Amino acid sequence: MHGFEPVIGLEVHAQLSTQTKLFCGCLTQFGARPNDQTCPVCLGLPGALPVLNREAVSCAVKFGLAVENDPEGTSVFARKNYFYPDLPKGYQVSQYERPVVGKGRLVIELPDGSTKEVRINRAHLEEDAGQSSHDGWPQSRRKSYVNLNRSGIPLLEIVTEPDLGSPEEAHAYLTELKAILQYLEICDGNMEEGSLRCDANVSVRPVGTKTLGTRTELKNLNSFNNVRRAIQHEIDRQVTLITNGEEVQQCTLLWDVDSQTTKVMRTKEDSHDYRYFPDPDLLPLTVDRDWVAGLAGEMPELPREKYLRLVECFGLSREDAARLTTDRELVAYFEKVVATGAPPKAAANWIMAELLRDMKHIEGGLEQCPIKPEQLGALIRFIEDKVISGKIAKDVFTEMFKTSKDPALIIEEKGLKQITDSGALEEVVLRILSDNPAQVEEYRGGKTKVFGYFVGQAMKVTKGKGNPALLNELFKKHLDS
Repeated sequence: MHGFEPVIGLEVHAQLSTQTKLFCGCLTQFGARPNDQTCPVCLGLPGALPVLNREAVSCAVKFGLAVENDPEGTSVFARKNYFYPDLPKGYQVSQYERPVVGKGRLVIELPDGSTKEVRINRAHLEEDAGQSSHDGWPQSRRKSYVNLNRSGIPLLEIVTEPDLGSPEEAHAYLTELKAILQYLEICDGNMEEGSLRCDANVSVRPVGTKTLGTRTELKNLNSFNNVRRAIQHEIDRQVTLITNGEEVQQCTLLWDVDSQTTKVMRTKEDSHDYRYFPDPDLLPLTVDRDWVAGLAGEMPELPREKYLRLVECFGLSREDAARLTTDRELVAYFEKVVATGAPPKAAANWIMAELLRDMKHIEGGLEQCPIKPEQLGALIRFIEDKVISGKIAKDVFTEMFKTSKDPALIIEEKGLKQITDSGALEEVVLRILSDNPAQVEEYRGGKTKVFGYFVGQAMKVTKGKGNPALLNELFKKHLDS
């Protein structure tokens, strides 16, 4: 990058998986009719008073424990003042000087296998704003519409230090963060529904210097791939400006997915522009030691811990372990398959090669999978016990996926058991050698590649049911004698 290095910090808004909003009893269900899930509190009507949602605080505390922060103590809610049509109160209730979660850390693994610690600056609770809609309505040419169903939905804003040095590191951080939120069951991570939103702060500086350059903030990043593309575009833009003798202006930029470029949204405000002050309607939030200890006892095994266990205890490759552990449902399915006695490597291979391929056509995730983990485990054990061959197992798997039948029943109904009777297979071997004298002479003349032809013929005769290892042994015995 012409002697420059990027400096990147991320701000992630995670919608917390609570049934009701942060300060009222309105539901948080996605897809409701516009303005159906509102009340005087989230509409900002005069005299309406907020009441804090305990479950949202519980979610924040669990996240704090996951990033090695001690969330005990007192935090304060503040009013963040700005005007926007979908902000009915004229301010947003957030946290400023004293957030519920302070400094922490999160370890990411990069494609080359190295690890990097990303410092968490803070994670604070805040309410969401509403949504402005500018098209798709009867008078969209003349006016905008406001839907306040999202107004008051609980968010946890997670802010990193400027520790990320490339778009790839930002992508790795988001992948790990999303997995943590899902493992904790405090956010579903659905970017399409707005449950997870990311803003990126980007600046560049000459390599070897410590002074931060002027940063810009990127918004409207609706997928991890768009985060990566937008950051790279902004790095290139800033380097071009500086090398041409121009200055980078501090501003907020919108990422345009269609043109793959950025557009200036507004000049960037600083914190004093929001005139933060403690919210007079909300008492300070005190999180006591006993409650934190209780929540700590409910913490699941986190993605990084599970990843290391799959590599070290199950012998999986880094790539397979990473693919499995980024999805909580997927790794839970894998562990149930292994619990049946199936070898871990074989289980991982079947899940990622066969199961995920066919699941692309099924809506609803693994909960709707027609093959239960116990059934896949049984199929893998039939291969290990040489009841069926790996080739026949793929046919059985296809039938299992169509019908949800147990593999034992399919094998029995279709007569697919592998032939392991050495006497019966020896008859097949001798007949094939007798019928193919030219190939026998080729083999004995040094053209050993023809060996695969004999085995293929035997599998054809036995309709794929011949034990491959036994057939190899018998052919070798007779050809080399």
